[in-house]
Amino acid sequence: MNEMLRTIAARSSTRGYTQQPLTKEELDSLIGAGLQAPTAANKQEIHITVVTGENPILKEIEDEKNLGRGIQNPPHNFYFEAPIVLILSGDKSFYWSPVDAGIAVENISLAAEGLGLGSLIIGCIKDALTGEKEAYFANALRFPEGYGYEIAIAVGHKAVSKEPHTYDAEKNVTWL
Repeated sequence: MNEMLRTIAARSSTRGYTQQPLTKEELDSLIGAGLQAPTAANKQEIHITVVTGENPILKEIEDEKNLGRGIQNPPHNFYFEAPIVLILSGDKSFYWSPVDAGIAVENISLAAEGLGLGSLIIGCIKDALTGEKEAYFANALRFPEGYGYEIAIAVGHKAVSKEPHTYDAEKNVTWL
């Protein structure tokens, strides 16, 4: 099996991180992996906002998420105390931005695994970032004009490990 297939097979969602910060080289590699992802019509419209884990905007997003869900005193926050959260936004007028962001976040996730880091792809904050406070959060996260939240990913050094999920090809694949 080649190295990329081993990386894909080994990757799993990480829900616990050490306090060790990412190096500039690690962060640059992750951002590069996201920006190198293919985009429809080569539009390259995906924007990445890098947020450190101690940035107060993450608590605001968490609070808004919990308010919308009626959750009080959750056992953890949405990014599980990762040192870095990358929030991907896309051109709201471009039909393919959600797909392009999904491809970019998968590239970042696989790059993280290849670097020995953990990651967690995050969709649970969508309602918070696209609801009543959408303009506020877009401004606070410095999205380009006309851009909106697509997806996020937490990244850091693993404090916990989890076995990769299994799959059932008989159930999930149809051959014609």
